[in-house]
Amino acid sequence: MARRTGQIIRRGDARFVVRIYLGTDANGKRRYHNHTVRGTKKDAQAWLTAALRRLDLGESLEMTSLSLNDYLDQWLVTAVTPKVRTHTLDDYTRTLARYVRPKLGKHKLTSITPMDLQALYGGMLANGLTARTVRLVHAVLSSAFKQGIRWQMLQQNPCANVELPKQQHREMSALSPEQAARFLVAIQDDRYGVLFSLMLATGIRPSEAYGLQWADVDWQRGLITIQRKLTRLRTGGWQFDEPKTVKSRRSIPLPTSLLEALKAHRKTQLEERMRWGSEWQDNDLVFTSEGGTPIHQRNLMRRYYKPALAKAGLPASLRLYDLRHTCATLLLADGENLKVVSERLGHSTITLTADVYAHVSESMQRQATDRMERLLYNGQN
Repeated sequence: MARRTGQIIRRGDARFVVRIYLGTDANGKRRYHNHTVRGTKKDAQAWLTAALRRLDLGESLEMTSLSLNDYLDQWLVTAVTPKVRTHTLDDYTRTLARYVRPKLGKHKLTSITPMDLQALYGGMLANGLTARTVRLVHAVLSSAFKQGIRWQMLQQNPCANVELPKQQHREMSALSPEQAARFLVAIQDDRYGVLFSLMLATGIRPSEAYGLQWADVDWQRGLITIQRKLTRLRTGGWQFDEPKTVKSRRSIPLPTSLLEALKAHRKTQLEERMRWGSEWQDNDLVFTSEGGTPIHQRNLMRRYYKPALAKAGLPASLRLYDLRHTCATLLLADGENLKVVSERLGHSTITLTADVYAHVSESMQRQATDRMERLLYNGQN
């Protein structure tokens, strides 16, 4: 059997048609497979080489007619849905619909080139989107294309040869001890003062605080156990989910003052529940909106957190998540063991904690150097 060959025909700038002779049909008519490649002639040659290899292995080229949109639909249903949480599936679906499908969805799956993706990412940056968003899109697409390779629908992952924008790490903010004290004073009479205090003192994530139930509070031992988080769905509903990582399941002792405040909060909530009567939505949540419904962070920020910052004379740019950063920063700066802080935050590894709080570690290293100066060289100069 003669070895198959193909032609590469230029059809304009950065556009080539690859033509492969497939033999004759039952009527003796010559059959060809035509495929358009957008990119360089080198990209077209790479596609041709891969296609000929597939034919040599007895594989069909018919799958090349599948559009990226059709493939992504199959991928989301078949590969993604069974193994991710609902909110993650929603994130993938929304990301693809917003950034990928409008530009590349109608293209054939096998025609997507690194140049197409580079142009997509460049356009996103030019429209003011962040490097983080581009990297998120890239991660979702790369996962989809990797599955395409496993399903033998693709020979290579076009994401593999794309240059990504440098990750822009958002500078972390944390309150100083004096600022933290002012904040605690400002929230003393706030409906959600205990919630804010809990996040500040324990370093738990906002979603973990919203999902905390009274059954998770051990009054005798004076600790809380994190074993779920509350997730808002794109449809407007909510659900309980597993914590972010295995290490996120953890028990955290509470300061005595905070434990007493939590007891007072429990009493206030019971009184509110009696006023609502049968209309109270009982989810056993420690912190709720009026009527027992789960907290909606947007409302919490606008009605309570931002006013509390203003009352304490603190920057309005401080995120709710910065209370978590404050907890870790204050503990590390005071000399707390890195492993203890990592366990408190529920980080997957101690390395992650060290990387996130490297700026604090540097300060601690300087303090250690000063100690060595006193221990080794004191009195010699």
